[in-house]
Amino acid sequence: METVNRKDHYIKVSENVTAIIQEGCDFKGTLTFEGLARIGGNFEGEIFTNDILIIEDTAVVKANINADVVIISGKILGDVIAKNRIETFKPAVIKGNLIAPSISMEDGVIFEGNTRMA
Repeated sequence: METVNRKDHYIKVSENVTAIIQEGCDFKGTLTFEGLARIGGNFEGEIFTNDILIIEDTAVVKANINADVVIISGKILGDVIAKNRIETFKPAVIKGNLIAPSISMEDGVIFEGNTRMA
């Protein structure tokens, strides 16, 4: 089992990274995947997964996201729906709605939108 370290926060990930959009990459369209995906570049479109999505510090994502777990430290313009949880870390900037049973927000995150814990 792989451990992903984001500052002093740890999540256990049972899958290897299955998709990476690194800094310097641009992607437009619909992304669907199984496992773990990391976005560090520019993404525009929609994202669907039953697994884990990590939005890195360098990412700019203009998309609606539907996933199991979403971990955000980059910029998101769009709504995020997670079946399990959403975790946000500075320097994240989020302009959109967050919907999940569990939502955590680190001090320093910029958030403009509504939250619903459902």
